[in-house]
Amino acid sequence: MTASRRITALATFGLLAMTAVWGSTFVLIKDVVARMPVADFLAVRFAIAALVMLALFGRPVWQLGRRQVIRGLLLGVVYGAGQLLQTWGLSLIAPSVSGFATGMYVVFTPILAMLLLRQRMAGIVWLAVLLSTAGLALLSLNGVSVDLGVWLTLASAALYALHIVGLGQWSRQGEAFGMSAVQMVAIAAVCLLATAPHGPMLPPDRSAWLAVLYMALVAGAGAMLMQTWAQSHLPAARAAIVMTTEPVFAAAFAVALGSDVLSWRMLLGGGLILAAMYLVELMPRRDDVTGTLSAEAVHHEV
Repeated sequence: MTASRRITALATFGLLAMTAVWGSTFVLIKDVVARMPVADFLAVRFAIAALVMLALFGRPVWQLGRRQVIRGLLLGVVYGAGQLLQTWGLSLIAPSVSGFATGMYVVFTPILAMLLLRQRMAGIVWLAVLLSTAGLALLSLNGVSVDLGVWLTLASAALYALHIVGLGQWSRQGEAFGMSAVQMVAIAAVCLLATAPHGPMLPPDRSAWLAVLYMALVAGAGAMLMQTWAQSHLPAARAAIVMTTEPVFAAAFAVALGSDVLSWRMLLGGGLILAAMYLVELMPRRDDVTGTLSAEAVHHEV
């Protein structure tokens, strides 16, 4: 295996680990937001993550340069707005429906990459997108009507796709620490603004604090750092497909913790998502198949 293939494999594994962490937070988030307002929870979570990342990575932030700082702030604003829309939508619809609507970023990402970056997607990517969408539907939907909560969540999915495309375009090797910290500051600012004028309410008890700290440091700061680094080595569409494993991990955690029962929909839906990831990540690839997806050269030109 060549050095570039090893880095690609490592980046893919990193995204999978990050997605598994996100999948582990569904039960925690459901418990915490039942006891404190959504915007307040997000504001406290991301403010803690931002402070920790600035304390650890102040020098890398200083070394970024003005252009990269502005790009990181823009990406953070997009991601923060997506977080608010997704969580507000979740308060109006079932978590399973929210999971499907959020996962639609796997469709929006290659479309935005084509529209904004003029990237031509290989046929194997569109097949993977189709498999991922079918898998998400099987995992999440069992009779659903499209209402305001669904539209809010679809809007958040479009913002997440925009973030994935932008991060893939602007993230550079060696700048993951600085870019992650800058993005986290912008995310925290957006969520804090959503709590105006009263400001954020703090977690009400010890268990809520522990959950918020886990989601701030591991699922927040750690996940953003991993995504920023991984996307400096992976094309945006491929990263989005890998990240659709989130509902698979969420379902696995729900079964393991006894809050859900294993079903044929879980097995088949999860299998389709894993098959989609296999198509774009694990199969032997020729340059003519994936060359249209390659963003590595673009990373250093923009």
